[in-house]
Amino acid sequence: MVSARKLGNATAKDLEHRPDDRVEIIDGVIVEKEGSGEHSAAQSALVTQVFGSYHRRPGSGGPGGWWILTEVPTEYEPNQLFRHDIAGWRRERVPTRPTGFPIRLRPDWVCEVLSPTNRSNDTIKKFRVLHANGVPHYWLLDVEEGALTVYRHQPEGYLTILAVQGAQPFRAEPFGELELTIPALLGEDV
Repeated sequence: MVSARKLGNATAKDLEHRPDDRVEIIDGVIVEKEGSGEHSAAQSALVTQVFGSYHRRPGSGGPGGWWILTEVPTEYEPNQLFRHDIAGWRRERVPTRPTGFPIRLRPDWVCEVLSPTNRSNDTIKKFRVLHANGVPHYWLLDVEEGALTVYRHQPEGYLTILAVQGAQPFRAEPFGELELTIPALLGEDV
């Protein structure tokens, strides 16, 4: 049984000629993405950490094997087009870099940086859509709490496999070769 929820009518076509690339379509409604200095610092720090190690061919000086992109318009359903803070595609599954508007290839990893204005979109609405579309790994980096929650897709729902806070080093799938800390991910320890 499909749950009853009111959807708007917006689709990717409604965004084709918009000069503002800071919008998404969530449940058919055009939603502006808002950010902050803290949000931007965390997004940049995470991109620096993951991109530097993984955005390359496997065997080329590190773990590699991923396409890592930021704010790329990714369509999951006609009324669901998200601009994830960071998304990644395994090169073994997607041999060429995802291109075009919108991208219609499911990412293998998504990270959203939470802030007060987008919290419910990322933790409820996108969470539901990403699970329904089989995104294997979903990270939520909470700048207010200084915490990271890592989820792994399971048929019955996302499984929390890591919830970390503080300065203790940790490793998180799908990037287990990389040692991370929350201060480094928040751009505080660079």
